[in-house]
Amino acid sequence: MSQRTGRQIYCGGFALCAVMVAMGLAVGDVDQLLPGLERILRSQDILVSDYFSIGGPAAAFFNAALVCAFSLCVMLWCKMPVNGYTVVVIGLMTGFSFFGKNLFNTLPILLGAGLYALVRRERFSKYAAAGLMGSALGPCVSFFALDSGWGHVGLGLLIGVAIGFCLPPLSAYTYKIQNGMNLYNMGFACGLLALVIVPVMAAMGRSPTEPANHWSTQYALPIALFMAALCLALVLLGTALDGRAAWRGLRSILKTAGRAPSDYLLSFGLGATLVNMGLCGASAMVFLLLTGADFNGPILGGFFAILGFSAFGKHPKNIIPVMAGVALGGLLLHSFDTPAVQMAILFGTTLAPLSGHFGWPVGVAAGFLHSCIVLRAGVAAEGVNLYNNGFSAGILAIVLYAVLTPLFVRRRRRNTWSEDDYFHVVTEHSTQEARDQLEK
Repeated sequence: MSQRTGRQIYCGGFALCAVMVAMGLAVGDVDQLLPGLERILRSQDILVSDYFSIGGPAAAFFNAALVCAFSLCVMLWCKMPVNGYTVVVIGLMTGFSFFGKNLFNTLPILLGAGLYALVRRERFSKYAAAGLMGSALGPCVSFFALDSGWGHVGLGLLIGVAIGFCLPPLSAYTYKIQNGMNLYNMGFACGLLALVIVPVMAAMGRSPTEPANHWSTQYALPIALFMAALCLALVLLGTALDGRAAWRGLRSILKTAGRAPSDYLLSFGLGATLVNMGLCGASAMVFLLLTGADFNGPILGGFFAILGFSAFGKHPKNIIPVMAGVALGGLLLHSFDTPAVQMAILFGTTLAPLSGHFGWPVGVAAGFLHSCIVLRAGVAAEGVNLYNNGFSAGILAIVLYAVLTPLFVRRRRRNTWSEDDYFHVVTEHSTQEARDQLEK
């Protein structure tokens, strides 16, 4: 990856932070910015904790800008390699900062990942992404530090460090067993760790008894306009950078299965990746509008998750069948008024590789099944894993891959990837290896 592309990505990330601050000041009450931010930092953060409802739009946008800028600074400081996964980290850290992540519950987990790198005597850059993304278990930090009834900040920080220390090796292992079919690998790892933490919390007499129910609806128009403007800006910017080459690259992206690791930034360039991000975001918005979904913090989180992974496996051709399957499940079995179903339409696209690898009918079926599983799979975690869809999708991906592979292996054309590629942990070198395989 050229230094110029790296600079463009980081400049774009900081520009996004500035836009979010301006958006918050335009939509929200400036006088409520600091009080709202204090309420966010003091919230329990159990799913679903919409920061627009807890702190107001000014504080919600400002918190997202803070966490995004902090993540960018961490990646710059440790000289993390710039690739498609960099965009993933930016997207997830920004998106989930609208409903569960803040600097207070992110820092201890990041420190834990740094401690793991120190014990292993390896560079922090190798585990920085895991430390940032592991803040999916940030509600554990907030709960023990502030809202558990114990009120001990030191205990919350200690638990956060322990979580950050455990996640790098755990996520490396879970990456292998999913065969590249669940893009939200960290969500699956965090879900498994939560299944250990929550019973211990319950045994100690301190665990969340009820899920949170913070879900705003009054800021739908400005949020929808912000999302639409961002999609349009990404398409125009990608086209301006590479011209027709960006759209030729997009055609190549649409031919990929999206199976992890699929680094579109390294393989097809920044212009094609930005266009793909904009079109994926637009596709998601169409489904949200058709299903009458609300526009709020959790929906923004799912939207940014799609944008981030549009540089690392998602494209319109493999996410639309999955979203259609989730929507079908919502229509026949559930209700679109259910926040979990609305979120699953977006976050369920983590199963896009199933659609790309086995075909769109499997993608629809996977989305349909996911709409059911996601409502139950995370119950034992009691809302402390923000990446609940990633955990649910991981279970489904393992089952479907094992069942479908023997049925499809003779029917589909020979895959140029080897099994070693799917079992390789995503590090600073593996994305280059993925690019080499694609070029072959």
